[in-house]
Amino acid sequence: MKWVLFDYGEVLCHAQPEADREKLARAAGVDPDRFWQRYWEHRLEFDRGTLTPGAYWSEVLDRRAADAEIERLVELDIESWTHANDETVALLSELQDAGHRVALLSNAPACLADGIEGLSWIQAMDARFYSGRMGLVKPDAEIYLRVAARLGALPGEFVFVDDRLVNVNGAESAGMSAIHFRDAGSLREDLHAALSAPGRSA
Repeated sequence: MKWVLFDYGEVLCHAQPEADREKLARAAGVDPDRFWQRYWEHRLEFDRGTLTPGAYWSEVLDRRAADAEIERLVELDIESWTHANDETVALLSELQDAGHRVALLSNAPACLADGIEGLSWIQAMDARFYSGRMGLVKPDAEIYLRVAARLGALPGEFVFVDDRLVNVNGAESAGMSAIHFRDAGSLREDLHAALSAPGRSA
């Protein structure tokens, strides 16, 4: 197997901590339940790049967001998604030391991608792809095929890792092997099995 393709959110990083979630809702000045409903309701189109930060946060706030508000909410949003899962991140170097290549495929708007790219450990990955820069989102099969094409590999040369089954299924529909992420320990075992399976090349 040539490539291990990782999701980012809740795989390489932890879920948004409660303290960060509270700061976001407080900065928005919106009832937390309403805030998070609208945050996720419009998130996929933000991830796809069809909504600008201003348009997205205006949808979340249900009013036109001021430039200063947008800047602050983007800053807090990035902060909430940059708490590394050290146990999973450690697997990246283990895989590379074993001769495998590692890449990232994240549903993330361009502004969040810019924040992720500032993380020192992310730079060690062999390639990184973000939905907001591609105009495509998981679980659409096309995004997985596009990644494979850009890396000059066949879909069958990938093991994809994601915490969401819908994205796992999307990768499999594109011809990739895929693992449903639960925790770093289970992932290490699942990757060993997948990467040593007959018919796969290292």
